[in-house]
Amino acid sequence: MNQIVRPLAKKIKVAIVGIGNCASSLIQGIHYYKDKDSSQSIGLMHWDVGGYKPEDIEVVAAFDTDARKVGKDVSEAMFSEPNCTQVFCADIPALGVPVRMGRILDGFSEHMKEYAQNHSFVLSDAVEPGQEEIVGALRESGAEILLNYLPVGSEKATRFYAECALEAGLGFINNIPVFIASGSEWPERFKAKNLPLIGDDIKSQLGATITHRTLTDLFKKRGVKLENTYQLNTGGNTDFLNMINRRRLASKKISKTEAVQSVAAKRLNPDNIHIGPSDYVPWQKDNKICFIRMEGKLFGDVPMHLEMRLSVEDSPNSAGVAIDTIRCAKLALDRGQGGVLIPPSAYFCKHPPEQYSDDEAYNMTEAFINGSWGKNRKVVKVDGEDEVEMVLKPVAKSRFNSKNS
Repeated sequence: MNQIVRPLAKKIKVAIVGIGNCASSLIQGIHYYKDKDSSQSIGLMHWDVGGYKPEDIEVVAAFDTDARKVGKDVSEAMFSEPNCTQVFCADIPALGVPVRMGRILDGFSEHMKEYAQNHSFVLSDAVEPGQEEIVGALRESGAEILLNYLPVGSEKATRFYAECALEAGLGFINNIPVFIASGSEWPERFKAKNLPLIGDDIKSQLGATITHRTLTDLFKKRGVKLENTYQLNTGGNTDFLNMINRRRLASKKISKTEAVQSVAAKRLNPDNIHIGPSDYVPWQKDNKICFIRMEGKLFGDVPMHLEMRLSVEDSPNSAGVAIDTIRCAKLALDRGQGGVLIPPSAYFCKHPPEQYSDDEAYNMTEAFINGSWGKNRKVVKVDGEDEVEMVLKPVAKSRFNSKNS
């Protein structure tokens, strides 16, 4: 078993692009768990990740383009409109970190102007910074990891900030469906600079994708032939409003569909699988409602149908995963590991470079955290007092990556 390298620094300094609902939930969570101990860690997948607790995460830089957030302290901006996620920790002290104006590029969709400002984005008239200015701000802040929370469809803007992370010497966590970690160019570039990369497109803690994957895997394990399936999602936050523009959805549909296809016993014909955002319902706010239907054949070719409705607060569901991706990226920095972190990407993201079953990805991530994930990709699992070595192979490589990198 590889030697575990203990943390070199207690704090994990992060910069965030996009102070929306997901960032708000993450920052609330950091402070919510600050006065708790491991016995009160309800809602966390891990209380301790390699010696790091939730409270060890510190936001040191932030970027946004909304007029109601730029210039404000992060502690205030995170509760500004159009953010509408549930407030479960309102008492956030001033962080002394102002939200800086970011680059717009394709991070804003023109159709957002057609909706009421309390639901939509309002672009700031502040001067957009250049790459040199953003890189300088990242370096000055002491940030070690950059989190991407841009709106879905922000292809150019995501690549811009990935470039900034590389130039500033930061690890990069790509929470949206732009193919960076699963692309053809970026993994080698981050590896060459010995910087960790996690992505792409964060899974929720217990959301539509992980539930759909689990059910699909169950069909496979129980010998049920899956013939047709859909996943329909509605919500009322800016993410769903942004995705009304279907031109911004190409990567999102690929990401969500591949997450399910990759664990099916046999890939479904594209006509027999539909997965993606369906509509914007303002009064739902940050609540997402997911409808899943699965049609199959079991013993004797007898048909069976499964229908499920899932209701979750979207952004805390995401933050429950992000709080672990950050700590995994920090472990990689401490250990001098660069490039795509395969285990955390496979477990925490919808469109990683390599797809594994969720059980395998879980075991791999546990091994990564405890330091036993080696170059030969052998996972050591402890069963009682017995150590079992298991070589895992991906169920699928990332698809469509070369043209989306």
